[in-house]
This record gives sequence, C-alpha cells and structure tokens, in this order.
Amino acid sequence: MKHIRNFCIIAHIDHGKSTLADRLLQTTGTISEREMQNQALDDMELERERGITIKSHAIQMNYEYEGEDYILNLIDTPGHVDFSYEVSRSIAACEGALLIVDASQGIEAQTISNLYLALEHDLQIIPILNKMDLPGAMPEEVSDQIVELIGCEYEEIIPASGKTGLGVEEILAAVVKTVPSPKGDEEAPLQAMIFDSVFNPFRGIIAYYRVKNGVIRKGQRIRFFNTKRDYNADEIGVLKMGLDPKKEVRAGDVGYIISGIKQANEVKVGDTITATENQCESALKGFEDVKPMVFAGIYPVDSEDYEELRYSMEKLQLNDSSLVFEPESSAALGFGFRCGFLGMLHMEIIQERLEREFNMTVITTVPNVSYKSYMKKTPDEMLIVNNPSELPDPSGMDKIEEPYIRAQVITKTEYVGAIMTLCIEKRGELQNQVYLTQDRVEITFEMPLAEIVFDFYDRLKSVSRGYASFDYHPTGYKASDLIKMDLLLNGEQVDALSALVHRSNAFDLGKRICLKLKELIPRQQFEIPVQAAIGAKVIARETIKALRKDVTAKCYGGDITRKRKLLEKQKAGKKRMRQVGKVEVPQEAFLAVLKLND
Repeated sequence: MKHIRNFCIIAHIDHGKSTLADRLLQTTGTISEREMQNQALDDMELERERGITIKSHAIQMNYEYEGEDYILNLIDTPGHVDFSYEVSRSIAACEGALLIVDASQGIEAQTISNLYLALEHDLQIIPILNKMDLPGAMPEEVSDQIVELIGCEYEEIIPASGKTGLGVEEILAAVVKTVPSPKGDEEAPLQAMIFDSVFNPFRGIIAYYRVKNGVIRKGQRIRFFNTKRDYNADEIGVLKMGLDPKKEVRAGDVGYIISGIKQANEVKVGDTITATENQCESALKGFEDVKPMVFAGIYPVDSEDYEELRYSMEKLQLNDSSLVFEPESSAALGFGFRCGFLGMLHMEIIQERLEREFNMTVITTVPNVSYKSYMKKTPDEMLIVNNPSELPDPSGMDKIEEPYIRAQVITKTEYVGAIMTLCIEKRGELQNQVYLTQDRVEITFEMPLAEIVFDFYDRLKSVSRGYASFDYHPTGYKASDLIKMDLLLNGEQVDALSALVHRSNAFDLGKRICLKLKELIPRQQFEIPVQAAIGAKVIARETIKALRKDVTAKCYGGDITRKRKLLEKQKAGKKRMRQVGKVEVPQEAFLAVLKLND
C-alpha cells in the first residue's frame, strides 16, 4: 500500500485541468501516442464540443520514481459550479489534490470553493501555476495570491504548462513525495466506498469504488451495505484507459465492479460494499444526498413518448446521480416529469444529452426553485411547492418562504459598481467586500436563489466583460412577499408559463413577458390577447393581431353591400374560430422568460 497514491485535480472552470491530465497520462506511458487526443479522459461528445468536463474521470497510472514503482490513481474533476457535487465525491476517494491556478487569470471563485472542500477532507494540497507559456501570464502576482490563500512557501508552487509539458515530471515527483499513501488494513473485513457509477447497455451497471479496508476478489459474494442486497463480483479490476480486469483489488486502491445489476435504484453513490460472509460493522461515511437547486418540467413533444422518456431519464440518472425527477402532468403539455437540477448549465446539459443519446425531443418549462408555504389554519404544517401551479389559495396562506443563497463574486475593481447594481436589482444584500489584491475584490451577497435561476449568470459575465467568477452556497429559507403570476393566451391559462414572483417585480415582469410572447407566438387567423394576471386582476396585456385574409378580392365593382356582406361573413367566422381555435405555443416561448433582457 505504501506505493499507492490517490489524488484528484481541482480548479476553476477553464484553468487547464484536462490538458494537464493528458500530459500526465503521456508522461507515465498510460496512453500511447496513437490513442492520444485532446481531453483524453472526456469520453462524452458534449464535453469535447464545449471544452468542459461534466463527469469526473478516474484512471490509474504506473510511474517509476527513484528506482521504485508507484501506482497513481488520478481523478480529473469538473470546474463548473453546477458540478461541484462530482468534485465532492472525487475528493472523498483521495488523499491529495493538485490545485491548479491559471497564471494569466489568477484565483477565481470556484478555485476557493473547491479548495475548502479539499481542506475539509484533510487532503494534501499541491499548488500548480498552469499556462506559464501564455504571453499574458503573471507568475509573480498569481504566486502571491496562492501563498496568501493556502499559506504555502513560494518554492512549493510548481510552474507548469499543459500545452508544452513544462513541469509535468515535477508534479509527478511531488505527488509521490508529498501525498500520503492510503491507510487501511488488508486483513480487516472488506469495506469499499462507491464514488461513481456508469451504465453499459451490454454489461449493466459498472460501479467505481475505493477500497478502504480488506480485499475484494473475483467471484466473491458481496453485499451493498445500505440497500442490503447481495451480488456476485463477476468482474473486478482497475481503471486504465479502458477497464483492466484483475483477480483482486486491495485496500487503498481504486477499482470497478461488474455484477450484472440492471436497475438504477440498486446502486447508490456513497454506499459501502462489504463481503456477505464476513461483514464490516458500519458503513463508511459517504457524502450527503444531493440537493437540487433548480426545478423545471420536461415533457415529450408527442405525449405517446412518455414511457420512452421515463426509460431514457432512468438510464441518464445512472450516469448522473445528481438528476432527480418525479412524474407530473400539465393541462397545456400533458404528462411529463418534474426534474431537479443543480443549476442552469446542468439543466441545459441534461436536455442536450436526452436529445443526443436517446433521440428524445423534449419541451422544457420555465425553471423555478422550491418554496415553503404555511397555512393560517395549520401554522405548524409546511407544504413544499416545487411547481407554481401547486401553490395553495393565497387567502388561506399565512406566509411563503423562498430559498436564499450566499453568493461570492470575485472580479476586477473597475467592475465593482456594475456588479453591485446588478445584485441589488436582483434583491441582493451586500454582506462583505474584501480586497484580495490591489485590483481583485471579493464581494459577498445574500440573495434569493430564484433571481439567479433567470439570466443572472449571463448578465454578470456581460457587465464584467467576462472577468467576474461566481460561486454560491444555500443558506436556508426566508419569508418573502411572493405572488403567483399567471399567463393567459386567448383567455385560457397556460399553467406551464406560471411563475412565482416578488410583488415589487410583478408589473414589470408581466409586461416584459407579454411583449416577448407577442414576438414569439405566430400570428393566427384570429386576434389573440396575451395577458399576465395576478388572481383575477390583469396587470399587462399585448395583442397578437390577426392575419388578414382578403375575402373581398374576387368582388370588384358593384354595390358596397356586396363587400359588406362578405366582410360580415368573415367576421362571424373569425368569432367562431376564436372560440374553438387553440393557440400553438412554440418551445422558445416556454424559455422566453430566461432571455428577457436580450
């Protein structure tokens, strides 16, 4: 065990984690020149296209240092705030972490947040200054920031470049020298923690685990501690570029297991694997259940595809355990699912994966957060509202609470004013302002999560010209003056467009949504009123004018009464059409609310 090292790579989004991981794989000979491609560990088409990591990827490398052979287990993690759940799982399976900071951009919000996660688990931190080959690199300034943040010595910071391969040997040497070897007892009963699972259509679920104590052998009867189910270990092994089968995986190592499991709910990430005969006494302390932040309805375009959508969502949940969903129905859209996501990017990725991997074309409704409502009759009882249409009658309601977050924005000093204006507009309250260096400032706000769900992130990037980085943590619920705003098309309520909004924003928001829908909904043969209403009170209205069909074209000359007769006939037809006509709402209209400022 003293020759094993388990470590992960953590950094802010786009600081060069995956590129550096590629160089580590090449240097240790884990991947041949023929197989080499950029972002070698990212196996999803979507990850390569967007240049971001969505899933954590584990891989084993062999490295010789000072005449001795070492096994290095590396986990490459995502950098975006929406996928911090993947990062927390990876950190639980490691003893060390490479903290990568971009030499041209310095420390950003997610760097700090991931660093605190690693420090909570007592990981050994190795600071690395990446992208040293860039002309805009500022090694001295950024080194000062790193020293101030983690309290290390200047000599401990390794200058590196994922592109040119600078500093890769020093990183591997530092991992061997400073990261502690895993602790565990091979004689003790088997204890292994599952930190990820993927679905293979031919072999069922493949679970990735880290063995804390004991040894897991091929063909052995094993038990999942929390679900109390027994299986045969049909195949076990370690993770190279592919799966590498072994006869046994010992304490301290990271491996995979295939036991023919087909059901998603049988494998829980964070569960403990133990032997059926010689069981361990307690489960390993895993990670907390994931808490979704943003909720949206996902509906099939054709209601006959409902069962197929359920099947696709279950398969997707195996590869992404942070997706939560339950069935729901809507008057406008039929049967579908209420899904919980970790953030807006997560929602976008899930929608795209459904379309690519399962050929499911879906309609996504306006995203919202979950609220708590208390009734006057039973003030002790709390009702959780995930969908605006579930909101009880306001007359019998005592109060409604919405989730608040603590938001940290790190930016250059020249953009502070614009960012403060944006946050105050989004009902944020300034908590703290700290100057990290002369021209970098960290601003902390407390604000409602619902305000972030809409266009906050995009607007933050535009007011700061891309220089602001953003991170948030939930802080709990607070009572707010919220009201339900309904949208009516042709006098009919469209429940998929309802939203809970703050009373002060209702009129402005209602007006803007009506204008947006007027642009997006195609004109019909009859006039369509678009109204925003609170209860029975209409607060905004726009009218989509009717398309005029020229019925008098064939009537030339003659008495005016002939024309009038045709126009009256048309008027009666339009009136009837308006009573039975249904307004088709395009997919863009459901997400129009998100892009009100465009």
